[in-house]
Amino acid sequence: MPNNIVGKDDLIQALTKKTGLSKRLAEESLNVILDEIIKALSQGKSVILTGFGKFEVKVLKERMGINPKTKEKIKLPEVKVPRFKPGKSLKEQVR
Repeated sequence: MPNNIVGKDDLIQALTKKTGLSKRLAEESLNVILDEIIKALSQGKSVILTGFGKFEVKVLKERMGINPKTKEKIKLPEVKVPRFKPGKSLKEQVR
């Protein structure tokens, strides 16, 4: 993985180093957190991690689009997409 990307394995390694958990338990813990975020979003709920940010679902309404190959107008259906809004503390630390 490139040096400018932190992946799931990197997060698991950090969990094991900082908490003393085994790699297996750290991976299970991270998976539980991610699964619960996904579950909440799939139910239309938001997840707020104070200081870090808010995960939410945004509904993109049905709209007209253009097929880039044929230039024909097409109707795009309503779709739900996950969004993340960073919290104040995260914004400040990144700046």
